[in-house]
This record gives sequence, C-alpha cells and structure tokens, in this order.
Amino acid sequence: MAKNREEEEQQQHRTVALTEEEEEELEEQLGSSLTLERVAAAKKLIEDHYKSHMKLIQDRKQRRSLLERKLEGSGVPKEEQMNLLKELERKETEYIRLKRHKISVDDFELLTIIGRGAFGEVRLCRDKVSKNIYAMKKLKKAEMLSRGQVEHVRAERNLLAEVASHFIVKLFYSFQDADYLYLVMEYLPGGDMMTLLMREETLTETVARFYIAQSVLAIESIHKHNYIHRDIKPDNLLLDKNGHMRLSDFGLCKPLDCSNLSPINENEVIDGEQKGSANKWNSSLEQLQHWQINRRKLAFSTVGTPDYIAPEVLLKKGYGVECDWWSLGAIMYEMLVGYPPFYSEDPITTCRKIVHWRNHIKFPEEARLTPEAKDLICKLLCDAESRLGCRGAEQIKAHPWFKDIKWDKLYNMEAAYKPEVNDALDTQNFMKFDEANQAPAKNSSGPNRKKRLIPEDLSFVGYTYKNFEAVKGLRHSSGDSAVDFPGKCSIDDNEMLVLAASADTVTL
Repeated sequence: MAKNREEEEQQQHRTVALTEEEEEELEEQLGSSLTLERVAAAKKLIEDHYKSHMKLIQDRKQRRSLLERKLEGSGVPKEEQMNLLKELERKETEYIRLKRHKISVDDFELLTIIGRGAFGEVRLCRDKVSKNIYAMKKLKKAEMLSRGQVEHVRAERNLLAEVASHFIVKLFYSFQDADYLYLVMEYLPGGDMMTLLMREETLTETVARFYIAQSVLAIESIHKHNYIHRDIKPDNLLLDKNGHMRLSDFGLCKPLDCSNLSPINENEVIDGEQKGSANKWNSSLEQLQHWQINRRKLAFSTVGTPDYIAPEVLLKKGYGVECDWWSLGAIMYEMLVGYPPFYSEDPITTCRKIVHWRNHIKFPEEARLTPEAKDLICKLLCDAESRLGCRGAEQIKAHPWFKDIKWDKLYNMEAAYKPEVNDALDTQNFMKFDEANQAPAKNSSGPNRKKRLIPEDLSFVGYTYKNFEAVKGLRHSSGDSAVDFPGKCSIDDNEMLVLAASADTVTL
C-alpha cells in the first residue's frame, strides 16, 4: 500500500494538470487582449497553481502522518486502524475530485436570507448533492471595487481559509462569478449576540463572563495569525446550536462614512461638555429604551455603527491588535449595562465621545456591576499604550474577573445560554429580512459560463478555495465515485478531521 501511495505521489509530481476552473480562468485572460495586467495575472495564476499542487501533496502526507500518530498506542485493533487509514485515503481521493469540480452558485439551493447589507447578503443554502446546510455570503464585486474593499474581502477569505479553530466560523468554499464573490460557511443557527442582547436587554455577569471569555479566545486566535479584525461587534459574534460563540463577519455593513466628520482633535470640547451635560437622556433607562429602538433600525440599515470602534482608529493614528480589545470592552459594557458606553443619537457625536472617552465612561448605579467588572472595562476602554491585551491575551485572561474560568475547557463545557433550535433549517434566532423586490439571481457562474474577463476581474484572481472537510459526508451522483463516509467510528470522524484541519489546502 505504501509503495502504491509513493508511486501515486510521483505520478502527481510528473503530471500537474490545471483544473477546469484554472484552465477557464487562464483561457479567459490569454484569450483577451494581452495587456500587461492580464499577462501578470496569467503568470501569477500558473505560479500559484504549482505552489498549490506542491502544498496539496505536503498536506496529504501530513494528514496521513497525523492520523498514524493518533492511532499509535491508542489501543484500537489493527484491523480497525487499517480501516481508518483506508477511510482517510478514500476522503483524499474524494477531495481531489472535489478540487477538480468547478463549483458555482448553481450547486446550491438558495433558501432564507439571514443577513443583508451594502455589499450583499447572507443566505441559508443547501448543497444539492450532499444536502448539507450552509450559510452563503454573497458580495457584489462592483461595490467591493468602488468602495476600496478588495483587500478587506481578500483578507477575510484568507483568514477563514488559514485559521482552523473552534473559535472561528468555518469556511468550506469560496468562489466567484462575473458579478459576485461567494463564501460558503458553516451555518450557526443560534443567531448572533446582537439578537440575544435585543431580546434580553442585559446579561448577568455569569453569562457575560462566559461569552467575553470565548471572545478573548477567538480574538487571540486571529491575532496569532497576524490579523486584526477591526470590526468586532455583537453582530459578528455568532452562536452555534449549543450556545457556543464563534467569531465571524456576517454584518456586511459598510464602514462608517466619515466624509462629513470634520477632523477630530483630542483637545476639542464637545458642546455641553464643559457644563457636564453631554448626555441628553434623563436616566439610563431612557437611554436604554432609545438604544433598543435605534438598534432595531440599524439591524436593517446598510450604515455602519461606530459604537465599538477604538479612538486610535477614528483618529487615524495607526493602530495594532489592541484596537480589537477596545471593541471587546465596549461589548462587555453593553452586555452588562444594556447599551454601548458612548452611544448617542447620531454617529458623529458617538465618534467624538469615543475620542474623548475619559469624559464619557460612566456606570449607572442601577446596573450594579461588580468592582472587578468595572475594572476590566476601564482597562480595555483606555489608551492603546496601556490597554489590557496590548502585550497579549494572557494579560486579559489573568484579570480577576476571569478567576473561575477554565480556559482550556471553555468550549467543552455547557454554554451559559442555549438557544432554541428546532431543526437544521431553523432561522428563528436571526432577524427577518424581506424577500420581496429582489432582482432574480443571474445564472452566470455555472460550468458552461464563457465570459471574457474585464480588467476589474483581475483583482480577484486566486479567490477560489475548497476545504478538505467539505468531503465529510459528501456523495457524488455518479455511481462509480460515490463514497459514503460513516458518521462515527472508534476514533470519532470529527476528531480525525480536526487533526487534518491544520493542513487545509488553499487553492486558486
């Protein structure tokens, strides 16, 4: 068996064929007028293909090695060990078939909308072959280009493809057609933290501590990959069916338009600030009620909210990973008080309050926060240089508010809140979006599509990705290629795939 595997790998080295997707993309570029941009893109496509192929071989060896190490000394009978190794080989074969398949939106049955924004929408969908349920994020290319969001959307795709973690929503596929980019991710039916806060208004410190702790782990995991989220907010904290939190970017809200915001000076005085009356509400209850009303409007709006943005980001001073810890402090405040710490009727005033944070952090008496909770919030909502977390997440984990948290068991224990989820297609924990007046989707991404690339398309060369875990439970309609993977075995199938997750292959 080992000899056959070695011969197969050698054969792969000798014959590195472009996939149908890559051939089509290359043909489209070379078939058009050979501008310098197209030549450069074609060159990059070929180079990336060969790098991807070498990585595929390396990752396959690594997955095999990881499973063999897991089985060694496990007490699993030899015969079952051989079956598990054969099972992995079948999955590897299925993965190669999957990589050669040109995936498109036509492979999915589009269901309920669960998110909408300026750049596109998020919709529940079902794979037509495997019947697996996913969340499909669909982004308008034209909007990405006109608003200068190309690097942001590529960074999101790269992060989701690179980070294999319990704390981050899992990406299964990314692909594109003439008009849209698509991210096909796991569907987390528990809803998001925004919806939970709208329903509950405030959380107890026990519940808040659990979700802030899980958020710390999620933020830490992306920082370890040298990625700054910059948009941590309740909308992006998603809950699975058991109530465990994962970090994502489902909001699709555009960045705050600060074009009408005059330059912010840290030393300026906000109207009414000298008199100590910057707040227009008579009580924190009135402010909470106003926030709840406005929050529902924002949920359906394409306008971003600045409530969680760090002051150094607003001041355009340059910023690092510590800006995400500020956002976490603002979310913690909202969980315990009921509204963000710098909330105002209009976003411009909110921005100014954030910049002048020293004058506006107040804890209403009726909120009854513990001294430890107040201390943590104040150490997150402060100058970047002294902010807790600026020297790593361990600073935050060591805070007294988390003294009873078992960090290594946080995702294995029962969640602090269990959402109501009736079935795999349940969307009751998400906002309801109107399906009316939606233009019919263009059937422009199917396997028979032949369309010349325009220069703008070159910005998205190399966007396609297929996760090795996508082969789990996958069945193809053709009889000779059908592979039915069992859901359970002595070493859990999920565990085997988690071992393999660190070796996910990013393709062209």
